[in-house]
Amino acid sequence: MASSTEQPDSSGQPTATKASGKGMTHLGKYRLIRKLGQGGMGEVYLAEDTKLGRHAAVKVLSKQLAGKSDFVQRFQREARAMAKMNHDNAVSVYDVDEHQGFHFVAMEYIDGKSMQKWMDELGKLSIGDALHVVLRCSEALMVAHNQNLIHRDIKPDNIMLTSKGKVKVADFGLAKATDEDMSMTQSGTGLGTPYYMAPEQARNAKHVDSRTDVYAIGITLYYFVTGKLPFAGDSVIQIITSKEKGHFTPARKLNPEVSERLDLIIDKLIAKDLNARCKDCAEVIKLLTSLGLESPSLSFITAPDRVVQTSAAAAGRATTTQVAVARTIQMPAPGRTSAEDAARSKPVPSTTDQSWIVQYKTSQGKDTIGKFTTLQIQQAFKNKTLDQKAKAKKNVAEQFMPIGYFPEFEKYAEGRVIKDQADKKAGDMKSAYKEIERQYDRRGWTRWFRNLASGTFGMISLVIWLGVIFGGIFALWYFRQPLWDGMAGLLNSK
Repeated sequence: MASSTEQPDSSGQPTATKASGKGMTHLGKYRLIRKLGQGGMGEVYLAEDTKLGRHAAVKVLSKQLAGKSDFVQRFQREARAMAKMNHDNAVSVYDVDEHQGFHFVAMEYIDGKSMQKWMDELGKLSIGDALHVVLRCSEALMVAHNQNLIHRDIKPDNIMLTSKGKVKVADFGLAKATDEDMSMTQSGTGLGTPYYMAPEQARNAKHVDSRTDVYAIGITLYYFVTGKLPFAGDSVIQIITSKEKGHFTPARKLNPEVSERLDLIIDKLIAKDLNARCKDCAEVIKLLTSLGLESPSLSFITAPDRVVQTSAAAAGRATTTQVAVARTIQMPAPGRTSAEDAARSKPVPSTTDQSWIVQYKTSQGKDTIGKFTTLQIQQAFKNKTLDQKAKAKKNVAEQFMPIGYFPEFEKYAEGRVIKDQADKKAGDMKSAYKEIERQYDRRGWTRWFRNLASGTFGMISLVIWLGVIFGGIFALWYFRQPLWDGMAGLLNSK
């Protein structure tokens, strides 16, 4: 397939006059504008959807591969896997089709550049920017993993940024559905990029799970905050061997701005032992968010309307949404018509001496009902003497409603939910960090033995140490009878 040549159309936009090498300017309903790049499976074009009038990135399978049925199946498999993804931080798939022998998939067009190109320009990222990008990727991957999809090729080249700074995970071309037949994924095929690839993925690409993507996320985070890769080599074999050994320079040593806790988390993300690694992206998000270091937007994006997005903000939006939903699904109270409820749908905020009937649980867990003023209820929420499930009503004829339903208490209820979530997260994180620190201490002992065994001199030292230890044990066993007789004679002499 030849490269496209461009010439302006009547609107001044460039158009492809030789996109396919046969004068083809259209693929189905897509008008090809210009070539964007080329990958391992084919070429990518900027195109216009002539029916919807929007831009798309059209990925075309090369003619050579189109003649191989297994590659066509894999190409279609990629499109189906990507189409399952529905997340704000993942590139969307619009269409998959075939036109005059050309197999293609139309995807969301990103008007920006990859994180690799940004890294080439910036060298490394601030801690806040790095966490912002990695958390957005982790959130998108968490959705993919819940749909039994594994990306298997997470790297800066496959993390795109729009011109406004929105993170988009791209190229699920190596994604696979874990609950489908794996016969097309042969060992050694579709392994991803060696620098970011998990050790188990290099051994057998067929048998991997979500922790493979967790590993790649960890390598990417390390690269973002240090500007270097933890494992290197002159060949793929050397890189994989280095990963199997698990030796790398701590990120904190290369960048003092990396906190000790972040350094420990990175170690946990790229642990060679699957059981020592974070079990899923939900754990990755919890650990990284708890640091409180994420930037709400990317500092190197200069657009005046750049995207603001954080994990904490997402949690806040979810809380508000839950309250809003609770207020829209209430049924009419007994004995009243919908019209009467409509008339009461916009209650006027009460004064602080308004009396309320409250249904709540005591500190002993007993259900009870009492009367409180507006101010007392607000204060009770602040002091956490009222539980979140408490309900209230203004008079006996009304139905009990959740406290958060009433405008007088809405912000107090939301604040209580957020505070309780923060307290729970703090407790969870305390336990998580203790476990990480225990792993770090254990790693210190194993590192001592590894260092002792490394190199010729270290190997000799290790042999001598083992000789002394086992020689002492053998001597005690061999001379056990004389030693016992000598100790018995010593005791009898006394």
